[in-house]
Amino acid sequence: MTGAERERGCLFCTLRPAGDDRALLVLARRGGAYLMLNAFPYNAGHLMVAVKRHVGTLAALTAVERRDLWDLAALGESLLAEVYHPSGLNVGANLGRAAGAGVSGHLHLHLVPRWSGDTNFMAAVAETKVLPEALSETYRRLAAALERRGRSAAGRTRRPRAAGAARRPTPGRAGGRRPES
Repeated sequence: MTGAERERGCLFCTLRPAGDDRALLVLARRGGAYLMLNAFPYNAGHLMVAVKRHVGTLAALTAVERRDLWDLAALGESLLAEVYHPSGLNVGANLGRAAGAGVSGHLHLHLVPRWSGDTNFMAAVAETKVLPEALSETYRRLAAALERRGRSAAGRTRRPRAAGAARRPTPGRAGGRRPES
């Protein structure tokens, strides 16, 4: 199999051209990587960060790819903390099929939010996962957190307001801020 044939069948390579990021579950894009929801999550909020180029090792990354990979991992970590308030976070990469890589040959990180006691009998005994929300709701919540930070869900920074321009309060919010619940 040639490199081009391998890339055509690769899940992460199909995400390279920007398209309908909501349908593709892509939250943010950078020059060398993107942040997305895992379509088959271990827990609600399970994210992945993949480099755009079809490369399978950390050592093979360019400086830009390495920076974008870890910058997006940090962004994912902070979004998960803001939206889901997990007790902890598993961050990992499986390099190669023998290490458990589901998509072997294309480097990606997993960010899995964890809560104390989050393993239950359904996963341990019945080999069934129960997720408390649909992927579309997870995407909506995380994309909204990005918007509040001044970034679009595709990862581009919003155009700044003119100097001295006041932010209009959003109806139903005190001073433009959502009341704490």
